[in-house]
Amino acid sequence: MPTTARLLVLAWMCLLLGVIAAKAEPPTKPATGDSVTTLRLTWHDSARGGRAVPVTIRFSETAAKPGPLIVFSHGLGGSRDHYEYLALHWAREGYIVVNPQHAGSDDAVWRKNPRAMQDLVKATRDPDNLTNRPRDISFVIDQMLALSNDSQSPLHGRVDAQKIGVAGHSFGAYTTLVIGGQLTELPRQASRQPWMDKRVRALIPMSAPANARQASVKMFDPIALPTLHMTGTRDDSPIGGSVAAERRIPFDQMHRADNYLLILQEGDHAVFSAARTRGRDASRDAIHQQLILKASTAFWNAYLRDDAAARQWLQEKEGFLKELGKQGTFEFKAGGQPPARE
Repeated sequence: MPTTARLLVLAWMCLLLGVIAAKAEPPTKPATGDSVTTLRLTWHDSARGGRAVPVTIRFSETAAKPGPLIVFSHGLGGSRDHYEYLALHWAREGYIVVNPQHAGSDDAVWRKNPRAMQDLVKATRDPDNLTNRPRDISFVIDQMLALSNDSQSPLHGRVDAQKIGVAGHSFGAYTTLVIGGQLTELPRQASRQPWMDKRVRALIPMSAPANARQASVKMFDPIALPTLHMTGTRDDSPIGGSVAAERRIPFDQMHRADNYLLILQEGDHAVFSAARTRGRDASRDAIHQQLILKASTAFWNAYLRDDAAARQWLQEKEGFLKELGKQGTFEFKAGGQPPARE
């Protein structure tokens, strides 16, 4: 790849992820600050040859027990250290939030790598990544439920096994939708492989990878969970080929449960990661991120806490739609409605 193109992609990755310096693994002792306790652990999945799954867990000591669990899947080239603004906010709202790191499609793919672009593209097509990502999520849920049942764990009694949500950005949105029941075709394999986890009750995919072919073969049709889709009018990606207009395809196709679609005006692929780089419109990003937090928290409250008022606020004209104003568009379709576009 030409040097200029490679540098542009690396710059895009920095923009997307708000790149931070690599951090050494701290002790597993809980760290408490700003009312949120943080645990950093690394688990190993014996069912997959000891695959390492590093995680950052955040929760409020004052939250009611047991509480809802949210697992957030990072985008291509990300890590458990990214998307902190989301995790902290949800934790302060009483949720237990876990950010796992997906080996094979994390920041190790591009850091200090002269072949970063080639390897990033390769990572999105690697069957191991396509299958290990959703399996990481199910493994994390297993571990969190085990810790909640462990009287010696700081998480003892904290996780409500009946109230589990999954969210993710970009490649993490793919992971989220697959956990919810999306079918996926693996390279060199003709069969569609479902990796649905039936313990999950609600989904938030941000910048979901989608294309016209997926729509034609109804890859998203099996998903029967309440879902809040998020994207932006400038949500294009130089890796994977998804363009902003196609990111609504999952919403248009899904119809078996309540579905919402937030499209931020002038929102790009990086706004969901809260990137802090030169040249960005910081004031617009701040407005968009507040809307992301408000919509997502109301959605979790509605579908993980069965909060009727939160559900009404999402669906009525005087609720979130009024809050959104001219910053974007917001669509809702109730479960059982036919797909919006055939």
